[in-house]
Amino acid sequence: MAGVVTALVIAMTPLLLQWAAPAGLDWDELSKISQTYGALSVFFSAAALLGVAASLTFQAHQTKTENEEAQRASHRELILASLDDPDLAVCWDPLPPDISLRGRKQITFVNLIVSSWWVDYRLKRTNDDVVRVMAAGHFRGEAARRHWDVSGANWREYCEALGERRAIRFVTLMHEAYVRAVADGDPVLSASYFAADIDGRT
Repeated sequence: MAGVVTALVIAMTPLLLQWAAPAGLDWDELSKISQTYGALSVFFSAAALLGVAASLTFQAHQTKTENEEAQRASHRELILASLDDPDLAVCWDPLPPDISLRGRKQITFVNLIVSSWWVDYRLKRTNDDVVRVMAAGHFRGEAARRHWDVSGANWREYCEALGERRAIRFVTLMHEAYVRAVADGDPVLSASYFAADIDGRT
């Protein structure tokens, strides 16, 4: 709105000058000045409108990001509510039958970790190199590899359906890191993550 008002004021200025001009003024000279002023007014009007358009685009992007964050927070709450409740866990997609409830909890939690990386990458808070570094350490672990064994193809299918180039790129980076980790050898077993205390507890 401010840009439109500014453009109107600039466009009206030559008329106001003509109305206020004293008698005997050189109208040829005024005409030349008006033409120059008119060209400048078009430039500044266009600049003002571009500024308004850029501001509206930025606001729309911010609103979209905030809405996505709210949706993800709601989804995360649903997942966390079902982690320790077998009755709620069965409301989600079924996993392979050889996975225990404990294994499901671990896979679900790993999925939340990967999802947070995915969001940061899509929003350009991180880049390819950051994802490679995080994924390299991530896939050293048994639970991380189990998660990708079970969910990697689903991640790929979802991101391709989404049609976002960065979403698909993220899945590609993760899978490349997974393949390299498997080629490097066996994972660190979950049972051996922590050393035993003096009393024998881990």
